[in-house]
Amino acid sequence: MVRNDTFFADKWIAYYGTQFGFENLYLFVDGMDQKLPSLSIKINCTQIAHEDFPRAKGDRKRAQFISAFAKKLFQNYEVVLAMDIDEFLVLDPKQKGSLKAYLSQEFSSSSLSALGLDVGQHPNWEAPIDLHQPFLSQRAFAHVSDRYTKPVVALRPLRWGSGFHRIKGKNFTIDSNLYLFHFGLVDYKQAVKHSENKGLNASGWKRHFNRRLELFQILKTQPPLEADVFFKEARIRLSKKRKWFAWNKPAPLQGNALVRLPQRFKTLV
Repeated sequence: MVRNDTFFADKWIAYYGTQFGFENLYLFVDGMDQKLPSLSIKINCTQIAHEDFPRAKGDRKRAQFISAFAKKLFQNYEVVLAMDIDEFLVLDPKQKGSLKAYLSQEFSSSSLSALGLDVGQHPNWEAPIDLHQPFLSQRAFAHVSDRYTKPVVALRPLRWGSGFHRIKGKNFTIDSNLYLFHFGLVDYKQAVKHSENKGLNASGWKRHFNRRLELFQILKTQPPLEADVFFKEARIRLSKKRKWFAWNKPAPLQGNALVRLPQRFKTLV
């Protein structure tokens, strides 16, 4: 579901359309006043009436809506993915196969989580993003994030929690070959402009935006780790060190979690 976006939607459509076929994409445009993405004619795109809610309630409503719709999709599909418009699921190129083929395997779990990588523009070293070139060819660093280690792959009907961060009443399985790239901060000026939206801030998004923008300070101050070594460590820490009251969400990663992205990802998104 998307609203007030002129930056990511066409990129999202082009990427996932290539991975799974455009006819298998479903996008809800939130608001009858919204301009449709230019590629919306290639997919199943539905415009719905917008309702104003505070941030927390709006997130819950959206998750409930998408969960109910996903349940209907399981009448015709074996696997359903749900994610935000700035999130891109990637199979590790070491697997030398397609994302579609990988997800078509038999899995014992009810969902799959991908290791979350929050990608941002380095304030000192990187230029504004060129939307016509692969994002990862222009960005060298990512923060390994528990918040973006999301169960975006459903292997049977499930109920997502707010923001797709967890499955209601179910544990999670972090797949060793899947990565979820979050590009909300891939361009500094665009991210700051989005965070200054008065309507969103009035409905409770200000703290969320402030927390997200901390990534730019992390990029400037923390030394990047060797990615593949830390990826293995992060998956263990995210799974093993959870609090009892957050048993179905990844544990917060403490300390430095900034990595330099491996070259093999450069042309993927």
